Amino acid sequence: MKKIEAIVRHYKLEDVKNALSEQGVAGMTITEVRGCGRQKGHTEIYRGTEYAVDFVPKVKVEVAIDDDRAQAAIDAIIKAAQTGQIGDGKIFVTDLADAIRIRTAETGVEAI
Repeated sequence: MKKIEAIVRHYKLEDVKNALSEQGVAGMTITEVRGCGRQKGHTEIYRGTEYAVDFVPKVKVEVAIDDDRAQAAIDAIIKAAQTGQIGDGKIFVTDLADAIRIRTAETGVEAI
């Protein structure tokens, strides 16, 4: 099993969600996050005063998926979230040792 964490732009969340649903992903966790990468934040003007925004708001999508479908899910996220501009986000893929459904105590792929 794999855990896929994708950091994407807010307005791309619905596209990513739909793309993952088309790939058969049943569940996902969405978290609002802030961070910086190569984009290094930006400046904004509020009431005539310019100030720096060091951490850019993004959305983190987390998905647990079996190994056979992981690459298709990654490709779907890239296609849905990509704009070609700096700040499109990142995808992190890690091995998932186990998953357990609390209600039924199912483990492994059956739990996801």
